[in-house]
Amino acid sequence: MIEFLSRAFGGDKNSAPKGNKGKKRINLALQGGGALGSFTWGVLDHLLEDGRLSIEGISGASAGAVNAVMLADGLARGGPEEARKRLADFWRAASLGGNLPDLQRRAVDRLFSFVPLEGTPVGFWFDAMSRYLSPYDVNPLNINPLKDLIERFVDFDAIRAATDLKLFVSATNVVNGQLRLFKREEMTADMIVASACLPNLFRAVEIDGIPYWDGGYVGNPALYPLIGATETESLLLVQINPLKRKEVPKTNPEILARVNEITFNSSLMAELRGLSFVGKLIDEGKLTRGTKPSEYRRINIHRIALEGTAASLDAGIRLNTDYDFFEMLRNNGRRAARRFLDAHYDDIGVKSSVDLEADVHHESE
Repeated sequence: MIEFLSRAFGGDKNSAPKGNKGKKRINLALQGGGALGSFTWGVLDHLLEDGRLSIEGISGASAGAVNAVMLADGLARGGPEEARKRLADFWRAASLGGNLPDLQRRAVDRLFSFVPLEGTPVGFWFDAMSRYLSPYDVNPLNINPLKDLIERFVDFDAIRAATDLKLFVSATNVVNGQLRLFKREEMTADMIVASACLPNLFRAVEIDGIPYWDGGYVGNPALYPLIGATETESLLLVQINPLKRKEVPKTNPEILARVNEITFNSSLMAELRGLSFVGKLIDEGKLTRGTKPSEYRRINIHRIALEGTAASLDAGIRLNTDYDFFEMLRNNGRRAARRFLDAHYDDIGVKSSVDLEADVHHESE
């Protein structure tokens, strides 16, 4: 484990982003979580509007990958204001009132829902069909209009040329079950679709002959690549899958939602344990802090989490794709980002604002 962390935490670093003097640099790690990704949209919108942070690297999975690529596209093409516009335009289009063609509408509804809305005709139909048919049966031509939607909003040539920004998108290799990280310089729409490919809803996305499923299973989001590829030691996690629930789920939708939360948090918790482990060894003088291949870096962790009323939404409401619902979560995200900056802006670049030991051992929220 130590040798692996040495490769992730040490080594030569890339040059700092240009044109960001006076700003604090930070890396962003964006979780996936269906329609709750609109909370992340709100967080990003406020951070971009505030203007005191410079984003050096982004890592995302599933809906987090969609937010990541929209953010990267806007930053590459026009800076923070363009990024805000790209994110807003995408989430407007993704809502029920977005006037998408029928096939794209259905693809987006699936992307932002673990299962169709309970109690609707589509929900009844899907529940009955899914007992007998897989995505390979109901979509024999392997049509995935989500790719067209992503390409409509994103200039991948601009993203690949944006050398000042590091971007990582995670997907799960179906054959070996391992994490696959797609980097900015190779990024295509297929890779975003692969990262958002829930296997009970979509056929596996093949890239270079290898099938991929949703990246949330093995990297939601992946943290270590950001540490190895950037100079900043400040990492901001936007977390939309709760670690803890006060009540035991009892209905089928509640159980499925909680299973997804646990599954999509497992890889994140493993990486947080690694960060906590390295930080503890540095504090004890057992590891040398630095940037050489044999040295380690102390990573300051910050977090903006979906909390309060929005975090306790029941399974049916969380699958809503109405724009009013997206806007409610966006506003929640903006408020959460404002509270974070008010409380912890001075901590960025200095110390963590998250107690990793408490999180890892589930001793507090």
